[in-house]
Amino acid sequence: MKSYKIDKMKGGWVVGDFIPTVWKSQEFEIAVKHYAAGQLEPAHHHKIAEEMTVIASGKVKMCERTFETGDIICLEPGESTSFEAIESTITVVVKRPSIANDKFLD
Repeated sequence: MKSYKIDKMKGGWVVGDFIPTVWKSQEFEIAVKHYAAGQLEPAHHHKIAEEMTVIASGKVKMCERTFETGDIICLEPGESTSFEAIESTITVVVKRPSIANDKFLD
């Protein structure tokens, strides 16, 4: 058995083609991310990867819309979004494939 701590992972990313990681994979990435109310991420897009964000708990603003616990947001390559945690939030993010340097600020 192996055991890991989420706070030892970079930004909550636990699977993907990077270090540190729990499982190394070029096929996809997975992150569990914790956000304080008011926390922001700038608008960005991926040229190759698609990204799915599950709002596990909380409320956020993405793509000019408000999403809350249980919502799932799927972004295709080239689609842009910013991120704002309206309240304390936990997300689960899956991105595929896992490609370095595929995040572009708008």
